[in-house]
Amino acid sequence: MSAFVDRPAILFVVVLLLLIGAVTFGSTVLRRMVVLGDEDREDFNVVQTATLTLLALIVGFSLSMAVGRYDQRKGLEEEEANAIGTEYARADLADADARAAMKDALIRYTTLRLAEYRTRDPSELARIGRDTGKLQTELWGLATQVGQTKPTPVGALIVTGMNDVLNSQDYSEAARINHIPHGAWVLMILIAVVGCGVQGYGAKGNPRKGLLIAILPITVALSLALIADIDSPRGGIIRVQPQNLERLEQTLRK
Repeated sequence: MSAFVDRPAILFVVVLLLLIGAVTFGSTVLRRMVVLGDEDREDFNVVQTATLTLLALIVGFSLSMAVGRYDQRKGLEEEEANAIGTEYARADLADADARAAMKDALIRYTTLRLAEYRTRDPSELARIGRDTGKLQTELWGLATQVGQTKPTPVGALIVTGMNDVLNSQDYSEAARINHIPHGAWVLMILIAVVGCGVQGYGAKGNPRKGLLIAILPITVALSLALIADIDSPRGGIIRVQPQNLERLEQTLRK
């Protein structure tokens, strides 16, 4: 399910075909099985309106969830850049050797974090993850060395700052893997199928000769694809741009 949702283009095509099939089923098979008389039209309109309203509410709530997660990822990217920049400035309080080593490691760490945001290649992401883990161990070793050689409030400040740098990466990763639950996706698609089936069943005349009945499947499929795109940090075209990390790297390398 994750691989499916993380590919908005494929999701759009599959959902669109599924919803068009539901409309066709409702307008042909279901209409022949259960004839809708004029006396039942008013009650049917109530059911149809309720079904489409429920679908609109669920899509709206899901879009709100996706946008909230996107904003959270943007905020954490900014916090991560701030944590690295602050620790880089605090490194000036350390001894000359530790200061140079810490600043060099922080520059390399910023480059790795930028690469992690920019790439989508799984093998490259795996390599970046390994390098990031090694560099985090190196950074923490430098911070603890400063804390041991300088057991003062200044040393504690450097250790605390390095802890913030490492924690910020964990928070960013946690936000990246936090998606809309799969159960919500299943319910959305099922309700969309039911809504399109009802739409096809209640359409007057012969819906196969017109394009108006295709509006609902297209709009719903587009809406779900948009939600998937926003909710997939690596799968869609809408991604968090690491502008703060880019600006930080340029500043640190001057």
